[in-house]
Amino acid sequence: MAGNLIIVSAPSGAGKTTLVAGALKQVERLVPSISYTARAARRDEEMGVHYHFVTREEFEAMIARGEFLEWAEVHGNFYGTSRQRVEELCATGADVILTIDVQGAENARRAFPDAVSVFILPPSYEALVERLKTRGANHGEDLELRLRNAQRELEQYRHFDYLVINDDLEQATRELAAIILAERCRRKLHAETAERILQTFAK
Repeated sequence: MAGNLIIVSAPSGAGKTTLVAGALKQVERLVPSISYTARAARRDEEMGVHYHFVTREEFEAMIARGEFLEWAEVHGNFYGTSRQRVEELCATGADVILTIDVQGAENARRAFPDAVSVFILPPSYEALVERLKTRGANHGEDLELRLRNAQRELEQYRHFDYLVINDDLEQATRELAAIILAERCRRKLHAETAERILQTFAK
């Protein structure tokens, strides 16, 4: 049985990357899909762990070859997800978790209508500002751009299956893990097994 595709999205600074990292530790048979980006790595980011870092020219060549499940230009930078890699991982039976921006999430939901989508919200505007400043990588015009985009991105919560408010990190991580585990128990995924069990009673 193929695994689920879990799409996790949020405005920049809402904590989606931290929550996904926590869920990966708590949930077995959950694997990350590592996105490609044409932006430079931040000081705490590693190649192949946080992103696959490529040049803008390499990214544009991948677009031309149709290699992306979804891609988008966000805050002036390119981000994209390898279609082949996601399909390969799902085929192993593992759930694949995809951490992407709101624009990319819309494209991914369109490409994978059966995907499970989760939107992460900050508890308030003030909390989002503080998190972006604390992160240290966002300042000046970049910080202003992310905050301008945040309200528009937050309005997209209506299009997601689940909402998690990242006020308490441990609680929010547990909620994300619970969503992933609950989706594995959907009737449509186990209907054939249930019928086989039912047949054992037909004596």
